[in-house]
Amino acid sequence: MVTGTKHRGHAAAPSSESALALRLYIAGDAPNSCEARANLAALLEQHAGLLPDGYELEVVDFLQEPQRALRDGVIVTPTLVKLTPAPVRKIIGTLRETPQVLTALGLGAVRHG
Repeated sequence: MVTGTKHRGHAAAPSSESALALRLYIAGDAPNSCEARANLAALLEQHAGLLPDGYELEVVDFLQEPQRALRDGVIVTPTLVKLTPAPVRKIIGTLRETPQVLTALGLGAVRHG
């Protein structure tokens, strides 16, 4: 299984403080973890225009690195942690509610109607 795998989105610069840095904690191939990975990949692809500085995504398997997850305060999977830009935020769940996820990441407001 994947542990500590990093992915870079379009034009992401490792040293760019304005690039979106994310860490997704999963539990192996559990259905909710697979769904969260797929939903996050789709969100990042569909909303790439909101990420002019790109993004960096690290996927950490809680089953392989439980102490790391606990050190980071993650006790439930899937959990997405937005590391930069500040403030740090945690989103728990499958990430299927795109407008709410975008808002939590600081990338947009929830629109009704």
